[in-house]
Amino acid sequence: MKILIKNGLLVDPSQKINKIMNVEIHNGIISNLHTKKNINEKIFDQVIDAKGLVVAPGLVDIHVHLRDPGFKHKETIDTGSHAAVAGGFTSIACMPNTSPANDQPRITKYILDKSKKVGLVNIFPIGAITKSLNNLKLAKIIENIKAGCVAISDDGFPVSNSRLLFDAMILAKKNSFPVVSHCEDCSFSVDGVANEGSFSRKYGLKGIPNISEELGIIKDIAIAEYTNAHLHVCHVSTENSVEIIKEAKSRGVNVTCEATPHHFTISENDIKDCDSNYKMNPPLRAKRDVVAIKRGLIDGTIDVIATDHAPHSAEEKKAGFKNAPFGITGLETALPLSLKLVHDKKISLSNLISLMSTKPSKIININRGSLRKGLHADLVIFDMNRKIIIDKKMMYSKSKNTPFDGIKLKGKVIRTILKGKTVYSSI
Repeated sequence: MKILIKNGLLVDPSQKINKIMNVEIHNGIISNLHTKKNINEKIFDQVIDAKGLVVAPGLVDIHVHLRDPGFKHKETIDTGSHAAVAGGFTSIACMPNTSPANDQPRITKYILDKSKKVGLVNIFPIGAITKSLNNLKLAKIIENIKAGCVAISDDGFPVSNSRLLFDAMILAKKNSFPVVSHCEDCSFSVDGVANEGSFSRKYGLKGIPNISEELGIIKDIAIAEYTNAHLHVCHVSTENSVEIIKEAKSRGVNVTCEATPHHFTISENDIKDCDSNYKMNPPLRAKRDVVAIKRGLIDGTIDVIATDHAPHSAEEKKAGFKNAPFGITGLETALPLSLKLVHDKKISLSNLISLMSTKPSKIININRGSLRKGLHADLVIFDMNRKIIIDKKMMYSKSKNTPFDGIKLKGKVIRTILKGKTVYSSI
C-alpha cells in the first residue's frame, strides 16, 4: 500500500521542518519526505491533497482516563479510542485508576488486548505505584513495566507515604521510566470542591487552596532530586507551582510537567451557574494562575499539554457542584483550545506540535511524535483556521462532561492516520 500526502504544510519539530512538503507512506511506514512538484501519482494507491492544511505527527496525550475496566458507563477503550482519533491523537497513555486498578500485568494485558482489537489508536498503559492505589504497599511495578506499561502513577490518589514513593523512584531510576505524579497535600484539600477563591466564597463551598498542590510538588521534587529519578508532574495549575518547577529545573532536577487546556483557557471566574462540568481537580484557579500557566508554556517550564480526559456520566454530574465527581472530557477539544495560543501569537505552531506530540513521546519513551523516514506513519491533518463550534452532542466520547459546549474556536481535525490507515476523517 503506497500513499501520497501532497501539498500540506508539514510541521515536524523533531526534524525542524515547517514548510510545504509531500509525505510518502509505504506499508504503514514513512518512506520519503520531499518537495517535488512533478509526481507520478499513478504509482500510489491513495493520494491525499492537503493543500491549505497542516500535516503533523499524530498528537500524543500522556494523561487519559479510559475508565476500562470497571467504569464502562463513563467510557470504554472503544469509545475513548474513537474520541482520541477524532481529536487528532494517535497515541494515548491511560491512567491506572480503574476497577480493579492497573496494579498487575493481567490488567495491563486486558488493556493492550482490547486496544489491539479496537485498532484505532496506540494505547500505552500506565501502571499503579501502590497496590489498589491504597498508599500502603508497592504494586507489581517491574512486572507491569515488562508487561507493557510505560510509566507508573497513582493519579487521582497522591502517594503521601514518602518512603513508598522513594522506593518507587529507586525502581524507576534503575529501570528508566518516569514517575507520573498527581501532586497534592490532601490535608489542605480534604472535602474541597473548588478553588479557594471568589467562586467558592460566593457559593459557600469548601475551597482547595493553591498550597495543597504546591506542597505536593515540593515533596515529590525533593524525593526525585534525592533519587535522581524522572518525576513528571501532572496538571500544573498554580503560579507558584510553575515557579517551583522552574527553580528545580535550574538546579538540574529531572522533573517535567504538563498543563491542561482548561487550566490555561478558563479561570474560576468563568464558571457558570455552579455547573459541575466546570469541576475538576486541580480546580479552575484565579486569573493570575491562568496567566502563569500560559507563561510557563511560552518559556518552556511546562513541557507538554495533556488533556486529563476524565469522562463521567450525565447522571453523576447532575449531583450538583458539591457532590459531583471531579473531571471533564478533553480529547476532542484539546487541539482547537490549544491552537488559540497560536492564533493569539503566544507560541508558534511548531512549538504547539512539540508540546502535543514530540515532547510527550520523549517523556514516556515511545518512538512516536516524529515523521522521520522509517517510523510508523502516525499523522494528523488539520485545518488550523477552520471555524468550529464545540457541540457535545457530536462527541465520540461516551460521556459529554465538557464546560466548552457551544463555544466558538478555530481548528478542525480533517484526518487522523495510524500506521498509514485513515482511522478518522471529517471529510
